Formats: sequence, C-alpha cells, structure tokens
Amino acid sequence: MKIQGLFKFERIVLLSFIIVLLSSCSGFEKVLKSKDYEYKYKMALEYYKKKDHYRYVTLLEQLQSVYKGTFRADTIDFYLAQGYYHQGDYLLAGHQFDMFRKNYQRSVFTEEAEFMYAYCYYMSSPRPELDQSNTLAAIEAFTEFINRYPNTSHKAEVNKIMVELRDKLVEKSYLSAMLYYKIGDYKAAIVAIRNSIRDYPESKHREELMFHLLKASYLLADNSIESKRRERFQNALDEYYSFISEYPSSKYSSEAKKMYDATMKVLQNLN
Repeated sequence: MKIQGLFKFERIVLLSFIIVLLSSCSGFEKVLKSKDYEYKYKMALEYYKKKDHYRYVTLLEQLQSVYKGTFRADTIDFYLAQGYYHQGDYLLAGHQFDMFRKNYQRSVFTEEAEFMYAYCYYMSSPRPELDQSNTLAAIEAFTEFINRYPNTSHKAEVNKIMVELRDKLVEKSYLSAMLYYKIGDYKAAIVAIRNSIRDYPESKHREELMFHLLKASYLLADNSIESKRRERFQNALDEYYSFISEYPSSKYSSEAKKMYDATMKVLQNLN
C-alpha cells in the first residue's frame, strides 16, 4: 500500500509539472500571437528581467522592425544583442553590438555596447594553438574602448583581460617557433624564434627560446654543406655568446657549453 501511495504521489507531482509547463508555454504562445505590440514589449521586458533569454529575444526580434526609428529602438536593439550574447552566439552578438555603437552614438547603452563588442571577440578567442585573429581583434577593440572611455567602470576588468590576451599571443608565438624546431626545420625555427624574442622581449619563455635559437643555429650548421659551415658555425658561436651573457647560470649552460666546444673545434679545423 505504501508503494502504491508513493507511485500515486509521484504521478500527481509529474502531472502538476506538466500542467505548469503547458500553461507556461501556452501563455508565451499567446504573447507571440498577440497583435498588441505594447503588450509584447512589456512582456519582453518582463522576460528580460527574469533572464529568460529565449523568450525575450524571440519577442524583440518581432518588435525590432515595428519600433525602428522610435525612442524604444535602442533599448530593443541593445537587449537583442545581449540576448544573443547570453545564448552563446558571440559572432552574432558582436555584430549586433557593433551595429548598435555605430547607429546609437548618444544612447545610454552606447558605452556598454562598445565594451560588449570587444568582449564578444574576447569570448571568441581560441586556445593559443589556433589562429589568433579574434585575439588581435579583441585587443584592438579594447584599446579603442579604453581610449574612448578612460574613466570607465570596466577599466580594471579590461586591463586584466588585456594581460590575458597578450599572454595568449606570447604563447602562440612560442608554440609556433618551437614547432619548427621540433620538426627539424632549423632555418625556419631560427627566423621564428628571433621574431618571437623581438616581438615579446618580456616573454616567460625568453630563456628557453634563446637556448633553442643557439641549438637550432648549431644543428643547422652541423647539417650544412661544406661551403656554408664556416658562416653558420660562426652564427652559432654568436648565439652562444648572446645566450650565456644574458643567462650565465642557466639550467641549459652545460648543454650550451658542449655546443660551444664543438663549434670552436669545427672553426679551428676550418681555418
């Protein structure tokens, strides 16, 4: 009897849930089908307050053309862009925020739209191994935002994000340079590592990169045809001096010294 009573109670709860759900859906369907635009707008704001992104976006999409050119147009367009963002469509949201900042330069929402335009690029920025076009776009957009709104309440957040984005570019540069080294393309590795060191002199990978610049130079020389060995071993020697002068107590010092000794021996034999 107790088990039957439990099953009966569960059925009642389930039926109640279904009734509430159907009632809720039915209510929204009525709003959607309504020809009363004021009512739709009011309900869209209610759903917005409740963070019911699907419902308020659906309603505002219907109302966008209706209120175009009116005093409500900027509110509708801004809330729509926010809705797309909260639904995870950063590409569409970014486009909408971009259009908003261009169309409503005096709106009370303009500063936030400028920030969110940059933030959508930030949210679309991939891990360092992948193409960093969106990372660069985010940096450019945030730089423009800070220049335009130097006293913004988002300043601390933007500064933190900019550090994160730059660190991602540093990591991308490091990974790309090391990839050439790992596949044995020492000539390309030398160019890529030098570019990485030049572009990001404060990189946390600087010591490792300078060591691998030396090592790539040495291995390139060691695998060169006779006519190029002297010049390339001399380049390797120059890289050794650069590395050891900056990092005299490096964990790579022992291996670097071995390459130095081997390089000096080759150069002496070539004289």
